Amino acid sequence: MKIVVLDGYTENPGDLSWDALEQLGELTVYDRTPQENVLERIGDAEIVLVNKVQLTKEILEEAPQVKYVGVLATGYNVVDIEAAKALGIVVTNIPTYGTNTVAQYAIALLLELCHQIGAHSETVKNGDWTNNLDWCYWNSPQMELADKTMGIIGFGRIGQQVGHIAQALGMKVIANDKGIKADTLAGAKLVELDELFAQSDVISLHCPLLPATEGLINKANIAKMKDGVLIINDSRGPLINEADLSEALNAGKVGGAAVDVVSTEPIQADNPLLTAKNMIITPHMAWGSRESRARLMEIAVNNVAKFQQGSAENVVNP
Repeated sequence: MKIVVLDGYTENPGDLSWDALEQLGELTVYDRTPQENVLERIGDAEIVLVNKVQLTKEILEEAPQVKYVGVLATGYNVVDIEAAKALGIVVTNIPTYGTNTVAQYAIALLLELCHQIGAHSETVKNGDWTNNLDWCYWNSPQMELADKTMGIIGFGRIGQQVGHIAQALGMKVIANDKGIKADTLAGAKLVELDELFAQSDVISLHCPLLPATEGLINKANIAKMKDGVLIINDSRGPLINEADLSEALNAGKVGGAAVDVVSTEPIQADNPLLTAKNMIITPHMAWGSRESRARLMEIAVNNVAKFQQGSAENVVNP
């Protein structure tokens, strides 16, 4: 079978190998594919792997030989799922590959807000410590997390792992998740959303992007939060109303925010978060550890193999 990877660079910029996938068919890998070249590059391949390239109904209808689409991510909104199902195309995703990495990154964002380590390192390199009158200094308030309350919205695998790390730091953990089971709380307390907003010193977002969660961090809900609250998001950008968060940061209502995702990616030059006070933004890299990407690759290969064997796994359009 012919296999094509349309945008493989972010998954494998050169530190991993496509060899295992090549064992399953005649493989062509493109680092990136402009949307206007998608059909041409699919060619006569029966198996297509994508990360962020859009596979619309029109594209799928014009590639009747395609039998399988593997999304190299957990989210699969880049594929028209209903069209794929109607055309008999199996679509799979990659669940649970990045739990530890994404949770670790959320805590890294939080610690950077608490200590501004990168900014202080730059002051040292610029000579500020060498020329300082005292033996130490800090240019931002330093925050200890022990006994603070971490509110986690979305308490699935990643949210739970963030909770475990927060507890190891001495934090109290509360969570909001409508689908949570009691045996997964692991020392966290389940609360209503308004209570979470009111009690949390730190709010970390780990919920899916749904109509009910889009713009969840907005002016009305920020007003329910503690003054000086810290907000973390390495889940989905549109969970936050960016104009409202920017306004709250500049007014001091929100003490700081750190995000790895934004509403439009790559970030647009007019995004209000770029000029907001006490704002940390990183370029959607929370998932990108080599260990995490290696797991993703392994699952992607297994997904293709299982499809070829007639027992597809991780199917999102059964």
